[in-house]
Amino acid sequence: MSESGSVEVVPDSEHRGIVARLPQLPRDLAQLARFDRPIGWWLLFWPCVWGVWLTGAGWQWALLGWLLLGSIAMRGAGCVYNDIVDAKLDRQVARTASRPVASGRVSKKLAWGWLLALCLVGLVVLLQLRTEAQLVALASLALVAAYPFMKRITWWPQAWLGMVFTWGLLVGWAQLRLDNLDALAAMYAGAALWVIGYDTIYAMQDREDDALVGIRSSALRLGGRVKGGVALFYAGAVSLWALAFSLYRADWVALLALLPAAGHLWWQVATLDGEGAGNPLERFRSNRWTGGLVAAACFVVGNA
Repeated sequence: MSESGSVEVVPDSEHRGIVARLPQLPRDLAQLARFDRPIGWWLLFWPCVWGVWLTGAGWQWALLGWLLLGSIAMRGAGCVYNDIVDAKLDRQVARTASRPVASGRVSKKLAWGWLLALCLVGLVVLLQLRTEAQLVALASLALVAAYPFMKRITWWPQAWLGMVFTWGLLVGWAQLRLDNLDALAAMYAGAALWVIGYDTIYAMQDREDDALVGIRSSALRLGGRVKGGVALFYAGAVSLWALAFSLYRADWVALLALLPAAGHLWWQVATLDGEGAGNPLERFRSNRWTGGLVAAACFVVGNA
């Protein structure tokens, strides 16, 4: 806590590794695409893995490699687009004021060029997929384009993010099979609730600044009930994943595969402390392990 009683501001960038050693302009572009914050593309990639492994088609390493590249590129493109749209708002929030576009270190013209370059990488990945998966992937573009504006018109932009950030689940599935859509729908709905939960945790960092500048979020909407709200979203996610597994394989033993992921989500809620500097960010980042645990469960259920 600061002397004023507000929660300490958590830096928006890790500024570590190779990115920290780059010259200024390449470093700014890397930070604009959040290459120094890999948690974002992990959270985008894991649902892709779920969709692939739950189909029962085995490891599919080559496909996962392409989807990983696509996740990194398109997450970067989404961040660049978000920063272009939100530059004025970002200047008013302590955690985001130093972002490259908001601070003026990168012009919007250059940012648009960088966005195009990242999209071209995404196009290369798209061309590796079969037609059905390509169409599913392209259907997400409207959702992605609308996302930065959701925080201006709804208290639940996290729900929109839930639809966007889990779209890879549908792409991975469509690449390998087009049946069992009931199980796929349950898995996707559960994934969306998972995103709402972890992004609500993330939004806890900005509650004071968001309230001042008029940005809406689930963390503000829930107020003092954030912890209970996150618990409810996570419980809904696990329940829907269990339903998906049941629809896919009528064997209650398959549900045991979800226990490690459920335990990890319970730990997040039990230890969540909005007043502790860095606590929400640590719980948010820990979802890369949740994604891996759910991926392992999907592989077991789909391939065992």
